[in-house]
Amino acid sequence: MITISDIASDKIKEMLEQEGTPGLFLRIGVKEGGCSGFSYGMGFDDEQHEGDRAMEMQGLKVVVDEDSVKYLNGLVIDFKESAMGGGFTIENPNASATCGCGSSFRTATDAGKPAAAGEC
Repeated sequence: MITISDIASDKIKEMLEQEGTPGLFLRIGVKEGGCSGFSYGMGFDDEQHEGDRAMEMQGLKVVVDEDSVKYLNGLVIDFKESAMGGGFTIENPNASATCGCGSSFRTATDAGKPAAAGEC
């Protein structure tokens, strides 16, 4: 369902280690908002909810809420280094349009709906 590159996985594990809290996992989801209609959410959590889909990849526990699953199938998360630092990148085959910063997207099935107000 989701692919995390080796470099992104290593970066996430490093960040989890820095948190120093046992039992944390990576939660990935989407919510309405952002300049294109939906925005991505990615962070650490320690509470799993009914309906969440949990998966194990490269030694990481990754959890996706049931409402986000349909938008994230095939998602690829990578980490790119640059002269200005680095950051996570997201490739989503379900996105028919994305904003310039890449943090929000729209799907073909949502193309007729107005984008929610928000910033990139």
